[in-house]
Parts: sequence; structure tokens; C-alpha cells
Amino acid sequence: MALAGACFNLADFLGALSATVRPGTARPVVVHAAELETLPSGQVHNPTTLAIAGRLPTVTFELFRQTIPPGQSSDMQRHYHETVHYVISGHGHSDIEDDTEAWAAGDFIYTPPWTWHRHYNDSAADSVEFLTIENSRLLQALGVSRRQSAGLCTVAEARARFTDDQSYTGDQS
Repeated sequence: MALAGACFNLADFLGALSATVRPGTARPVVVHAAELETLPSGQVHNPTTLAIAGRLPTVTFELFRQTIPPGQSSDMQRHYHETVHYVISGHGHSDIEDDTEAWAAGDFIYTPPWTWHRHYNDSAADSVEFLTIENSRLLQALGVSRRQSAGLCTVAEARARFTDDQSYTGDQS
């Protein structure tokens, strides 16, 4: 059974779930927009605003509301975790390694593990809003989280600055 991709079948997936799964008791089940915690700008390393739904008792993933101001972008970064951005509003494009893809409200953007990527707001007037979902908590629990930021640069500049040397320990969070 394929767990993702073109061969994924929802009926097979649901049928494979064990009948012993019990309802979860973790709370709160709702975190209101006013309760999102904005990360300090010194921790973000780029012009975007990240507000985390930190009170949600998720164990394996994190949720953020990410805002990219008009004409701005995120930083060029890579990390071990997978990320999906749901575009709430706005339009732009992303550089993910050697691919450049346009997107708009209603689209999903997938960032595979350890790929250089940067997201751009192509509007001069309106902000971009993302719902950002990443499995970083799972990797942190397993002791294998890693993140690098190359700042506001191109993929080529990031590759030149950082190598795939696994002994590198800087720029982690």
C-alpha cells in the first residue's frame, strides 16, 4: 500500500488502521487566532512573521501562520523535516532546489527534507499568508532535527556557502 503519491488510495489507508486506536484526550482542541504566539524576529532570520499555534498539544508536527510582506521573501533555508504550506491568501513563487514554481491562494507547497528553498511574495501591495505545517517535532523527539539558513540569497549562493558535510553543527535550531 502506497502511503503517498500517485498510488495512494484513501480506502486502503483507512482500512489498514487498527481498530484499537482510542480517542485522544489531549487538550486544548482549539487555539484561537488571538492566542497564536509570534516568534521573536531575532529567531526568524528573514522578513516573514511566524506565529505558532504552540498551545496545541501536537507531538509530531508544528503549525504556524506565516506572513510574507509585500515584495519580500523568506530566507534561503533547508532542514531535515518536511513542510507543507497552504496558501491562505496572496500569490508568489518558490525556489526549491533547481525548481521554480508559481502558486496562489488555495495551493499547497511541499518542501522535501534537506532541500534549499525560499518563498517569494510577488505582490507589491498585499501580504502572503500561509498555514505552515511541518513534522519538526517528530524529528526533534527522535534527536535528528537540523536546520540551516543561508539568509537572503540564491540556491547557488547557499550551496557555495554550505556543504553537505554532516559534521557541520552551526545554524541549527
